[in-house]
Amino acid sequence: MKILMLGWELPPHNSGGLGVACYQLCKALAKKDVDIEFILPYKASHDIDFMNITAAHPQDVLSVIEAGGVYDSNKYVYEDGREEWLDIVGQQALYEKSVAKMVAGREFDVIHAHDWLTFKAGLRAQAYSKCPLVLHVHSIERDRAGGGKGNPVVREIESIAFQMADRIIAVSAITKRMIVEEYDIPADKIEVVHNSIDRELMIPLDDRNAYKYLVRLKEEGWRIITNVGRLTIQKGLFNLLYAAKEVVAREPKTMFLIVGNGEQYFELIELAAELGISKNVIFTGFQRGKNWRDSFGIADLFVMPSISEPYGLTALEAIEYGSPVLISNQSGVGESIKNCLRVDSWDTHEMANQMTAVVRSDTLREELHHNAFQELMQLSWDDAAHKVCNIYDRHVSAEGRLVAA
Repeated sequence: MKILMLGWELPPHNSGGLGVACYQLCKALAKKDVDIEFILPYKASHDIDFMNITAAHPQDVLSVIEAGGVYDSNKYVYEDGREEWLDIVGQQALYEKSVAKMVAGREFDVIHAHDWLTFKAGLRAQAYSKCPLVLHVHSIERDRAGGGKGNPVVREIESIAFQMADRIIAVSAITKRMIVEEYDIPADKIEVVHNSIDRELMIPLDDRNAYKYLVRLKEEGWRIITNVGRLTIQKGLFNLLYAAKEVVAREPKTMFLIVGNGEQYFELIELAAELGISKNVIFTGFQRGKNWRDSFGIADLFVMPSISEPYGLTALEAIEYGSPVLISNQSGVGESIKNCLRVDSWDTHEMANQMTAVVRSDTLREELHHNAFQELMQLSWDDAAHKVCNIYDRHVSAEGRLVAA
């Protein structure tokens, strides 16, 4: 089966879990003899041999210079010397036009598009090829807006795409319910396929943690609570800091490690200062590689207080690297991992209670992690790929045409 896969990022040029999920799902699909043409909006070396990766540059673009990341405004340099800055919506529109030119005259069995940035390109490819269109929803605009309405342009794209798609894949039952509520899409058009983790790709921790200062603190009886992710309204970091103030008041030898970047970076630093807990909070900025792994490895507890989290791969990564997890009730990963602490994202007092309990009890910490790790070992991207292949099969006949679901 030949799949046209439309995505916005892949490791190592990813800013979050979307790129990781796309990579690991495609790797599992490739093992099932699925032939994938993955089209990205940028050109880079990914060292991937299990699928063909193509950049969707217009033919007259020499290079794309990133301003900060794959979701920021970028500069496009053309062959005739012109330079053009495009915001994320402009880049999405350019990606759509480029994909349309690339797929004209080519044959695929299914078009598989990930999140709103690729949906219009998917619709265009669907119109040209007459292939079934599967939309993979890792988040919707309501998630990214922290429960609000968000950008009306994005909402319109999502609404039209959900109506026009032949099938929708949601990464959790929470996400499926939100699509039904926000866009009035029939529930039987949406299937839940949970994300997973490829443990073979997880590089083991070594004996020397990169956070030497925190290692020293732990030797003196301190406890470390870690969060890893984008610093955006969706992730609920303001609530985490309010809860942190309570924890520090009860257990002063507690340090909070905040790993990531985003539009709330400076706001969060300022809030920590206003709350009087600056000496107990470390902001590292965006991390990769060993520093990223050691963020989990140094933790006595990983906290994901998201206001809206369709899935939450970082919770699985935290468990893999030795940390128990506290997640919000608004996080889809709780459908996969039952042995974790849970709290409503807005309930800062209860969040503080649960963090304090782990800080005070090594036995609780160890039991939570042991049980969660047993669940983690049962998860597999192979199961997710099997479900996705079944979705493909139900929508494609022997001739590659759409059939009834």
